[in-house]
Parts: sequence; structure tokens; C-alpha cells
Amino acid sequence: MDPETLLDEILIDAYGDDEQLCALHAGIEDGLDLPMAVHVIGEPLSLIAIDYDGNARRGLMARCRGADGTEHRVALADIQLAPDAAGYAYLAAYCCWLGVQPASPRPQRAAGRRGRHHTAGEEEIDLAKPVDLIVLAVKQRAARCRLIGSGRVITLRTASLLGIVPGQVITVQANKHWRFNGHPYLSGQITSSRIDALALGLTPLALNAFGAWDPADAYGVEVDEPVEEWARPMIARGPRPMFEMEQVLPGHNPDDFDSDPILEANDLKEAGDTEAAQDILTRLLEADLRCLDAHAHLGNLFFQARPDWALHHYEVGVRIGELSLGPDFDGVLAWSLIDNRPFLRCMQGYGLCLWRLQRWEEAEHVFERILLMNPLDNQGIRFLLPAVRGHEAWVDDED
Repeated sequence: MDPETLLDEILIDAYGDDEQLCALHAGIEDGLDLPMAVHVIGEPLSLIAIDYDGNARRGLMARCRGADGTEHRVALADIQLAPDAAGYAYLAAYCCWLGVQPASPRPQRAAGRRGRHHTAGEEEIDLAKPVDLIVLAVKQRAARCRLIGSGRVITLRTASLLGIVPGQVITVQANKHWRFNGHPYLSGQITSSRIDALALGLTPLALNAFGAWDPADAYGVEVDEPVEEWARPMIARGPRPMFEMEQVLPGHNPDDFDSDPILEANDLKEAGDTEAAQDILTRLLEADLRCLDAHAHLGNLFFQARPDWALHHYEVGVRIGELSLGPDFDGVLAWSLIDNRPFLRCMQGYGLCLWRLQRWEEAEHVFERILLMNPLDNQGIRFLLPAVRGHEAWVDDED
């Protein structure tokens, strides 16, 4: 297991330096097979115990014994262990938490061993100012982010990432910036979050023209014949251009049906392994935030238990899709053109969450837009609108 993943596992539900050091103390002691052979400043010793006395500034200490039986107490970060040695991942995880490189097993000057290696330059972070980051992926206590206006990726460690989703823009009051194994890290407090699709710097998804959508042909009626009330606004608009929105699905081989990561995530969800499903969907968005189906299915994962979090997932997908439409879009995105479905799923999930949260007018507006874009209403929106317009509470049909 890589040090970052191990660190995330150890620090689950641990907040603040003292709690985290206690968790690290317990996790590292459990993970190491003590006593074990190590080096300190090039001298061979036996590591016999890990101590934490409650002094967060001192951190974890290592008790070591020399060949002559004398004992030494040194900082755990000063323990030298080869990268392929058993237990190295635990030592590296602790060093990652400290923001330092693991000590090399070869003798070297302490200044070279413990120095921070982030490169100064135009992308340097000013810790005195708030930092705006684009969230690419969220994993327990860490978020992979990108600096706005830059291709530079950085990992944020913060006390809480509850409700933070890929595609959001967060503002962080940073307190520490470092490098570990060549990758930059930042720690600090999230002071605000927002959805701002333009700030993401994405290339809009392409819209491919598919001729005109004619309500007379689609509904099988003449324009002046009686029709159901829900369909009247679509008929009144007459023929409109029809499009299919580009679908982005990183890693998918169209010639191999079994390579579809969305289907794999759905299978895992149905099997009860929501964590693995979330991991697949998160990795898709880390590769490309324009994967609208990943936003939609992440929303589905949280819809039942946390509609407020699901709302963010769906809305990010909606806003990214809207980059392709513009404010005056009046075309049709038919469900029958399957690459439109991820965007329409995001729209539907967004509307349902607004309804659940009793944001009636917003939900009504979203549902009306869906009907205009998908006028054959394969999603059954026409059956939901009366309840929303009547301000009726959302009821789970599965209950």
C-alpha cells in the first residue's frame, strides 16, 4: 500500500494534531514487526518501541537499542529504512504527515535529509493569502486539486472534506506547503466552496447536430390538434434543431463492453460495495472533470442518505454540460441519442434534490428545462411537475 493511502486509513476520524498523532502511534506500532533492524545517521540499531508522550510539537519518538545494549531515543522521522524494507510504508506515511522526506538509509547530512523541496517560482503558493483550488478528487482526508489558472496539481490535507465534491472551487486558508516524493502538498482550512464551471478552464463538450426535431412527427399529431397540457410548450415552439452532446469516459474501450467503468461502478453499488464504486467514479473525474456520467452516478450514491451532497455532484455535472449550451440554447437533446443521457441524468438528479430540499421554484424550473430539451419525456418528468408545483413533499417510492 502506498504511504498516502495508508495515511488516509490511519487518520480516519482523527482530527487535530494530537488525535492524529495518537492514531499514527497506534497504527504504526500495530503495523511494524518490532523489534526490527534500522539505521540512525548510518549507525545500525534495533527499533524496539514507538512512543508518544502527548507533546504534539515533539511528535512520535523511536526507542532504539544498540549492539552494546545501550538505548537511544530519537525522532521517528530520523529512522532510516530502505524503501523495500518491511514497514517502510508506515515510516513514509508518518513523514508524509510531517511534510518531510523519509530519512535515507545512506548516511547524509541532516540538512539535506529534512529540507523541503518544493520549487519556488511563478506557481509558488503565498501562505499569507487565501488559495483557490479546483477539486479533482476527494479521498477521505485528502483532496487532489489543481491551482486555478495553472496545470499544477496539489494534494490538500484538511480537517474535513464533508460535502466537498469534484468540480467545485474551494478557497483555502493555507498553513503549510511542502513536497513529498516530488509531489506538492498543502494543508489548511477550507473557508468556502462554490460551483463555477467557467473557472475550471475546461474545453466545452462538443454538440453534434442531428437535424431538426419536429413536434408534429414526434407526437404524431398536427400542431392544431388537442394534446396533453404538458406537451403544449414543446409543440408551440415548432421544429427545433436537435443535438447529441459529446460523452467523455476516460479509459473506456468502445470495442470492449466489459471495459465500461460506469457499469463496473454500478455493479459494485448493487453488490453493496459503495466505497469501491465511489473510487472508480472519482478516478474518472480526476482524469477528466467532463465525465458527466461520473458526476451523475456519484450523485446517485449519495441521493438517499445525503441529498444535500448529491445536489453538489449533480449540479457540477449540469454546469459543466451547460458550458456547451450557452444561455440561449433552445435545441433538443433527445434521450434517444444516448450520449445525451449523462447530462439529462445530471439534470434530473439535480431537480430531484431541489425537490427533496423543498426548493420548489428551482426544482420546477429545472424540470421544465428538461422537458424542453427532452420533449418525449423518457424520464417521466411530466409526472413529477404537478407535485412540485403544488409544493408537495418528496416521497420515496421505494419506501
